[in-house]
Amino acid sequence: MAFPQLDALRAMGDPQKAAEMATYHKVPRLYLGIAVPAIDGLVRGWREELDVPGRVALAAALWDSDVHEARVAAAKLLVQARIRPDDAAWRLIAGWVPQFDGWAVADHAMKAGERRLLADPRRLDEVEAWLEHPNLWTRRAALVGTLPWTHLRNPKPDDLAQRERILPWLVRLAPDRETFIQKAIGWWLRELSKHDPQRVRDWLADHGATLKPLARREAARWLPESRSRRGEAGQGGQP
Repeated sequence: MAFPQLDALRAMGDPQKAAEMATYHKVPRLYLGIAVPAIDGLVRGWREELDVPGRVALAAALWDSDVHEARVAAAKLLVQARIRPDDAAWRLIAGWVPQFDGWAVADHAMKAGERRLLADPRRLDEVEAWLEHPNLWTRRAALVGTLPWTHLRNPKPDDLAQRERILPWLVRLAPDRETFIQKAIGWWLRELSKHDPQRVRDWLADHGATLKPLARREAARWLPESRSRRGEAGQGGQP
């Protein structure tokens, strides 16, 4: 498969960095060795040249190339908050989710996915089904894609309702011993603790024992009492 945008990515490749990336990511696909800021520059130009159907079509072609940087670029083409209409973009992103095989591309794709979820929270019905998927990266995507509901400083009633809908998903995934699932639960709760620490305290009191220690520590990291204890430890316990 070849087309101008993929050729542009290939022209920027660095074989030495590509080899380093392949070793680091450990996912068997072609790597070109291009840094994310350089991909951002290319994608910015493509977005300016294309309407929404054109972006969706290009994103599909880039993803199907199975080149690491092309998949990152595919996600970045669809990451804007305002895409109208966005049904085709959501369908494309949701179709990628069962193909996830590592955190690097998945997290870029879910940055695009979260924008579409915020645009239409009814799509959470579909996301909830990912919790039962055999692919751990698909299960993890259900949490990574809903992180925006942890970041809201002044959530509206509908936002709080969505947050309360998602929190039981963490309970459902807590018995999952996969490290990346546990890390995602800790990540979700840690982010929520920055804006609603009491809700995280309550969750941990009720369900924390079901998590691995690493996830419990991460979930509590930004709670004021945890930060205070770290500060005391850093002072060697001296008053």
